[in-house]
Amino acid sequence: MNNTFFKKLKNKQIPAESGIFLAWVLLILAFSILSPYFFTTQNFSNILIQSAITIVIASGATIVIASGGIDLSVGSVLCLSGILMAMGIKADIPAWASILIGLSAGTLMGAINGFLIGVVKITPLIATLASLSVIRALAYIITDARPIYGLPMSFRIFGTGYIGPIPYAFVLAIFVALMLLLVIKRTRTGRYTLAIGGNEEAARLSGVSLWKTKIAIYALAGLCSSVAALILTARLNAAEALAGSGIEMEAIAAAVIGGASLAGGVASIPGTIIGAILMATLKNGLTLLSVQPYFQQLTIGIVIVAAVFIDKIRRR
Repeated sequence: MNNTFFKKLKNKQIPAESGIFLAWVLLILAFSILSPYFFTTQNFSNILIQSAITIVIASGATIVIASGGIDLSVGSVLCLSGILMAMGIKADIPAWASILIGLSAGTLMGAINGFLIGVVKITPLIATLASLSVIRALAYIITDARPIYGLPMSFRIFGTGYIGPIPYAFVLAIFVALMLLLVIKRTRTGRYTLAIGGNEEAARLSGVSLWKTKIAIYALAGLCSSVAALILTARLNAAEALAGSGIEMEAIAAAVIGGASLAGGVASIPGTIIGAILMATLKNGLTLLSVQPYFQQLTIGIVIVAAVFIDKIRRR
């Protein structure tokens, strides 16, 4: 009887989100014990704000990873989108129109990535690595490496406003994540994305238009990057060419921790949300413990390696 019980327990499928949520709770308990400043309303509000950008970027990364691809250009797209928004506002273009310009630019940059991957047949790693360099260079050229600051409150509210006790940025991030969840679960693009990630050749033989789907996938990732640019630029009250550097690694880590498989075909937006909040909690707690920034980077690197290792175990 005992052997039968343990076999059933072993074979029982436990949602990946449950394990991530438990890890997050344990992390909160650990930091609450180690720092008297961690378990406060203000600090949790800070964590939600810090996680908002990662949630948005990681949601876009999740759909890309689900297709069996990778996007290393999200930080650069974020940077240039934010700069275009700020430049529009400084040129006396209404805030809403400047935001629309930035969102459109981000979507276009993502679509170009999709074109390079789906039509030109450049591997995702090389295509998005090239985009990372080109877009970041354009950001430096356009701004002459100088920040653009002094933005109106009608724009800054996206990064500094609150709806009750909840930061507006976090609400916007969850809204974007839920929209991506609907795309994956309820649309043809979502179904095709998982099919391509599961077996690209089988998807092609089934009549899936690979190049159209890939353009749509990377365009969505670009749109997510530009929404993150809106939040970050509004929060900092400035746009600069250094913005978003390194955020692609955090996004990939959050997506993989959340249950997305680097082999493709699997995606979990709820898991990605928890993974992004877990990453923000880790960075916040280490900062409160006065851990040096380079040790924080070391810790995040270890988390990324652990996430990839866990992904391999899940696929066995």
